[in-house]
Amino acid sequence: MTGAPLPAGGPGRTAVLVWFRRDLRLEDNPALLAAIESGCPVIPVYILDADGEGAWPPGGASRWWLHQSLAALGAALRRRGSALVLRRGGSAAVLRALAAETGARMIFWNRGLEPAALSRDRAVQRELADLPIEISRFNASLLFEPDAVANSSGSPFRVFTPFWRHCLTLPVTPPGPPTPGRWAGPQTWPRSLPLAELKLEPRLGWTAGLAESWEPGEAGALVRLRTFAAGRAAGYAEGRDFPGESATSRLSPHLHFGEVGVRQVWEALGAARGRGPEVFRTEIGWREFALHLLHHFPHTPTAPLRPEFAAFPWRTDAVALGAWQRGATGYPIVDAGMRQLWRTGWMHNRVRMIVSSFLVKDLLLPWTAGAAWFWDTLVDADLAANTLGWQWSAGCGADAAPYFRIFNPVLQGRRFDPDGDYVRRWVPELSRLPADCIHDPWTASPETLRRAGVALGGNYPHPIVEHAAARKAALEAFASIRRGLD
Repeated sequence: MTGAPLPAGGPGRTAVLVWFRRDLRLEDNPALLAAIESGCPVIPVYILDADGEGAWPPGGASRWWLHQSLAALGAALRRRGSALVLRRGGSAAVLRALAAETGARMIFWNRGLEPAALSRDRAVQRELADLPIEISRFNASLLFEPDAVANSSGSPFRVFTPFWRHCLTLPVTPPGPPTPGRWAGPQTWPRSLPLAELKLEPRLGWTAGLAESWEPGEAGALVRLRTFAAGRAAGYAEGRDFPGESATSRLSPHLHFGEVGVRQVWEALGAARGRGPEVFRTEIGWREFALHLLHHFPHTPTAPLRPEFAAFPWRTDAVALGAWQRGATGYPIVDAGMRQLWRTGWMHNRVRMIVSSFLVKDLLLPWTAGAAWFWDTLVDADLAANTLGWQWSAGCGADAAPYFRIFNPVLQGRRFDPDGDYVRRWVPELSRLPADCIHDPWTASPETLRRAGVALGGNYPHPIVEHAAARKAALEAFASIRRGLD
């Protein structure tokens, strides 16, 4: 919307700016609800602040999702007689300009959790300190505040089990009351950029698979939550490790962008019955743990939590890295995962562990290279979860898998995709192979390969490494730094 500046204070009431960030929803949004309850005209704002993202601006898949989510939020606000004002630039400068344009004397937002977001929040408060503006910040992203969770010595937890056991002794705030259907807005809306001018969507046409796979926005998130809680959650404990089954919630991108609140998820799963919902709640605990670690150890997106691993002899091999990224390693379960990622912007969690282990242990390539690729291609690319997951696989973080625990991609495929359904879907050139050799096609007879239309080294690659030899090399690399480990 465009229009003349609103006179300061409007008709006797000053406006309140609600600064949306990664809380792109109307329900269970503490900042929005507090603004509405103030009785003042509410002006929702989203600012694309590239500098405010620090070293981790959204990757390509995340930018695609953000575009769709902002479109959905804008439409939802219009249905309630409001609007979403889009701006681009430094957050403090934009908020200062909007306060001058609208006469706003209050700015409400939900706190950021990542290091760059925390730094940006502090900078905005500092740079607006000279204005007669009340700033209020809220928690919309976590069940438990990171600084409120500490071990008996007052230090951050570094192991999940005692962390979560402690968290479960703490009260969980329920979701807020329903957001009113309508609320006061300004007499005249400030100028807003068209969404397309934010240039979030990638220019290359690789996002068709993302659009086929997802419905970004609060409405899609709530449908997915209700469907999962009422159905698949019951079998989650048994089915979550099998990528060929539809047993997981696929809520992660919706949670990352704040299209659904973690308190809403917690409450919905609490009303469901059985072991599955209980196990899923523990996965929410891992999300809390990841943010707890990132909050207390902000260096870990680029450096190991266990400093001894700084001396690990990682290899540099652009060809091997490219084969892993393209899903052309010759190991079907690895290739299926990487192709699912490229096509849909998402990968099943069990397969994330398999492909991560393959990169850092079979290929001896640095975990940071894998984290960077995931960051660019995952629609749920979350700095805390990405860091925790990759350091777990590399053995250099909190609650890490011991480095000598090296996944065998063939055995992992046989165990968790026993009939080969997952591989057949994402590696169609192998779809006609029988189950007993689909995870190691190089063991199939020439006649079996011929009948299945598989030409090793032709339409499907030979393995780029031999797992047993790669495992030995990984253990030797680990031994080179072992004396520095506890």
